[in-house]
Amino acid sequence: MFTMRFDMRTHPKGASIQELYAAALEMSQWAEDRGCIGVQVSEHHASPDGYLPAPLVLASGIAARTKTLSVQVAALLVPLHDPVELAEQMAVLDVMSGGRVNYICAIGYRPEEYAMFGRAMKGRGRRMEDCIAVLRRAFTGEPFDYEGRPVQVTPKPLTPGGPLLLMGGSSDIAVRRAARLGMGMITQGGDARLQQLYEDSCREAGTTPGLFVNPPVEGAVMSGFVADDPDAAWAEMGPFLLHDAQMYAAWLGQTSTSTKSVAGSVEALRAENGSYRIFSVDEAVDHVKATGMLLTQPLCGGLPPKLAWQSLELLVDKVLPRTV
Repeated sequence: MFTMRFDMRTHPKGASIQELYAAALEMSQWAEDRGCIGVQVSEHHASPDGYLPAPLVLASGIAARTKTLSVQVAALLVPLHDPVELAEQMAVLDVMSGGRVNYICAIGYRPEEYAMFGRAMKGRGRRMEDCIAVLRRAFTGEPFDYEGRPVQVTPKPLTPGGPLLLMGGSSDIAVRRAARLGMGMITQGGDARLQQLYEDSCREAGTTPGLFVNPPVEGAVMSGFVADDPDAAWAEMGPFLLHDAQMYAAWLGQTSTSTKSVAGSVEALRAENGSYRIFSVDEAVDHVKATGMLLTQPLCGGLPPKLAWQSLELLVDKVLPRTV
């Protein structure tokens, strides 16, 4: 099994933005019956390399090109949005997709994004909680008032209670917030104590613990590729993977996550043996057997679709048949 993530970054020496979006849709359709169990899209704004700013639009495109594939918006920066408008878009997408789209809700960490939308960073946690409450009320289809506005969101989502909402983040505050709101939690990894904190916080809040995913920082592969010749692949693909790694590192600052790299060169990125990995076919087989799946980011850092297809086809044709 494998997953695919599309952030839609571009690279000066990579494919055009039009080619990248077309490839994301084509890859999603192609992968649906070839062992892919889900696609992730994300949200960031004011990024010079074109990082995806409208994840629900791309999620809609993927849902329209597929029939059963799960789509996750990871993460959705909820406090930047008007929750009523967001609820309408999510409800329509839930109907269109047959309930296949779910969301990891996050507050965001880049001041540039809050400045762009005219919102204050301070108090964004409280706004997140207010927005979640509005979304849940909106998904009932019943009328209510919000900020003095009469609201009724139609159509009602196909999924009872609305699409699945999970909390994203890695702070104690985020974990306690998820527990208090009765939400599952996806962390950025690296802090083993968060699982217990979540369970204790659920007990204190009187809520039922949900899904809790807390990937380890060491050895977590989030952007995996397959190549017949990894040395040659690193030479071709490395600059794009490094671009992705360095952009995230600049945003994260001193924060540690399961995906963060501190590499300053392609050689250093490869030597980390971390989140960004190019496996040989045999190595990929071993990885999938050990972990159950390969997490891929086919267009990582603006990677040309031609190179991305080579990796995906090797995964499907030479790796997965040896793992069943």
